[in-house]
Amino acid sequence: MDSALVSVGLPAALAIIMFGLGLSLTPDDFRRVARHPRAVLVILGCQVVLLPLIGFAIAEVAGLAPELAVGLLLLAASPGGTTANLFSHLFRGDVALNITLTAVNSVLALVTLPIVVNLAIARYLDESSGVGVQLSKMVQVFAIVLVPVAIGMLVRSRAPGFADRADRPVRIASAVILLLVVVGAILGEDNVGEYFAQVGLVTTVFCALSLAVGFFMPRLLGLTPAQCVASGFEIGIHNSTLAIAVALTVLDNTTIGVPPAVYGIVMFPVAALFGFVLNRTGVLAGIPAVGATDETDPAPARDRR
Repeated sequence: MDSALVSVGLPAALAIIMFGLGLSLTPDDFRRVARHPRAVLVILGCQVVLLPLIGFAIAEVAGLAPELAVGLLLLAASPGGTTANLFSHLFRGDVALNITLTAVNSVLALVTLPIVVNLAIARYLDESSGVGVQLSKMVQVFAIVLVPVAIGMLVRSRAPGFADRADRPVRIASAVILLLVVVGAILGEDNVGEYFAQVGLVTTVFCALSLAVGFFMPRLLGLTPAQCVASGFEIGIHNSTLAIAVALTVLDNTTIGVPPAVYGIVMFPVAALFGFVLNRTGVLAGIPAVGATDETDPAPARDRR
């Protein structure tokens, strides 16, 4: 995946995605954590603790090659992204909660992602592999992540009307750009069939389990159906662009980037099927339709689009 599409397109796609996220964020999205701590703590607990354990279990059971195992755990440690917000909107989840989770988890990942990646490297790769997390490159990657978010938030604070109009087009465009970059990068490889043979089933299972855990664990702990839908997509849909960027720029290892790249394709149909199943089984029946008024929801109107 060492091509101009990856070296130029990947950072550009990531910057656009994170700028779109910034357009939808305000400081109140972070303050909302204090008003609804239980839902946020339950969901973040699932994402930060359970998902790396699930990724580790799948890597062990599947007998993945060491670098592919590290790639899967890198994916598991990556936060949710704006695509999760889009799916939550489509299937009547609590989008305000999604926005809060994405904001908090993007900051939390500054700490949790390097920890999980280094533990994975220590478990699967010996020192002779030459793979390690370089602080300077990690700073560069997260600059690509945080600077566009800050710019997007600044645009919203200065021109909220423009941000409201641009939010949905940028969100949709970012999902399309992500898909095109990932598909283009994979199709540009001679061994694309081998990639899917190696991790196609593994990433599909990981995505399905992440969605299921994200929905059913909070449900068992008493969260509302709308919150559980938001949780399912937030936990089940990872920022694969960030994971690929870390693999290629920080770890300088193409093979580690294979699981996130393949996942970036399979997550779309798997997430859509998950939402369809929830709809068919009647889980969404008691959730107000998108745009309906809910007096118990303290989130601003922009979050219920």
